[in-house]
Amino acid sequence: MRVVGANGKSVYFFTKDVKDSGKSACTGACATTWPPVTTTSTMPAVDGVSGTIGTIPTADGKMQITINGMPIYFYSKDEDSGDTYGQGVLGIWFLVSPSGSMMTATTSSSPSSY
Repeated sequence: MRVVGANGKSVYFFTKDVKDSGKSACTGACATTWPPVTTTSTMPAVDGVSGTIGTIPTADGKMQITINGMPIYFYSKDEDSGDTYGQGVLGIWFLVSPSGSMMTATTSSSPSSY
């Protein structure tokens, strides 16, 4: 099972982010390819996610969702809800499990959403 956004698309962790740092290590061109998952609420609603949900500020003043203190991202090449093309990219991008852990192994197609 993996976490998906409200749009049904898979979300990912970036291993260069530092847990509980309050900021994203993915900026500039990185953020174009890996857009942050943002919200307008300081307490985003989640469904099926048992990890701790929070937010951090983005460079443009939005709120990026975090799970267990780690920012989450979409992958620009994932076009459909079942896509997981970002899994394992460069060995630093990994899908997010509902418990908030990084999925470094092959994943199933059953999503949880927030």
